[in-house]
Formats: sequence, C-alpha cells, structure tokens
Amino acid sequence: MKRIFDFIVSLIAIIILFIPIVFTTIIIKAQMGSPVIFTQKRPGLKGKPFYIYKFRTMTNETDEKGELLANEDRITKSGQFIRKLSLDELPQLFNVLKGDISLVGPRPLLMEYLPLYNHEQARRHDVRPGITGWAQVNGRNAISWEERFELDVWYVDNQSFFLDIKILVLTVLKVFKSEGVNPEDKAFIDKFKGSSDNDRKK
Repeated sequence: MKRIFDFIVSLIAIIILFIPIVFTTIIIKAQMGSPVIFTQKRPGLKGKPFYIYKFRTMTNETDEKGELLANEDRITKSGQFIRKLSLDELPQLFNVLKGDISLVGPRPLLMEYLPLYNHEQARRHDVRPGITGWAQVNGRNAISWEERFELDVWYVDNQSFFLDIKILVLTVLKVFKSEGVNPEDKAFIDKFKGSSDNDRKK
C-alpha cells in the first residue's frame, strides 16, 4: 500500500510542481551551467546503495591546489534560496517513482556514515529512506545527530499510513515557514563522526 501511495502521490506532485521544477532548472542552468542535477551515492533500504537526485546549488570552484573549496564558499545566492524553500529536493520525486526511496522515511545520508552507526542507529535502514521524515518535522538540522537518529528509529518502530500523512502535512507547513532549515543561518551542518565508544557497542 505504501509503495502504491508513494508512486501515485509522487507522480501527481511532479505534475503539480512542473513549473517550479522548470523554473529552478532555468535558474541553475543560467547561473552555473551544466549539470543541473547533482547525483550522489546514498544508502537505501538495508544499506543498499542508490543514486539520489538533487538540484545543484553549489559551484565546482577549487583552490590553488585543485581541491574543492568549502561548501559554504561554493553555494550560490540562488542556491541558498533554493535550499531555503527545499526546491533542491524536488528531483527526488523521481527517486520515489523508481522505488529508491519513499515519500516518508529516514533521510538517506552519506555512505561513509554506515560503519559509524551503533547497532540502534543502524536500524534506521530497516525501512526505505524518504524525502522527509519524523526527524525533519521535529527539528531537522537544528538538532544533534544523536537526536535525529533516535527520531528515525522511533519512526521505524511506529510507522503507519496515518503517521506518514501527518509527516507530509507537517513538512509542507515547515517548508512554508522555513522552520529548522539551518541553525544560525548555516548553510551546512557538521558531518557525523560517530557516537561515543560506549554507544557504538550497544
């Protein structure tokens, strides 16, 4: 039932949001050129990798050594606007159509985080990841990694159709209010470096 719901709603959303998708594509193309879509390998259900789609919001500027500049130095003004309205997430609707992710579930993070989770945190991969989730409507980037993972695992244990509907409604409201997007106007949060040794043994 959830897969059918994901497919139908994501297809309808793509049709309804066609103009914002095209508008965002034009802005990125005009300011940064190609590619417009950023792809990155992420862990899906049971940690199986897939490629996630997002609108590109950063340039490929490098330093004198040829290494990419810090994220904060490469994000464009239009990129900040796109992230603030969560427009960069719209291409993930196509990931939902493909079955890579669901509309609701723990956010797919970086592959490099997989060996850093403790046993409890790793349970977030027992369900298909999602565009939005319980952690996103309860603090998003404004809470710690440990709190986010606790909320993800809570969702795994309590998921239901009605909970998904509630999360989707709350997500729309938070996007319009721009709540919990980035604490103190930071464009990016610090990377997860693992929990304490005691926590990882649990």
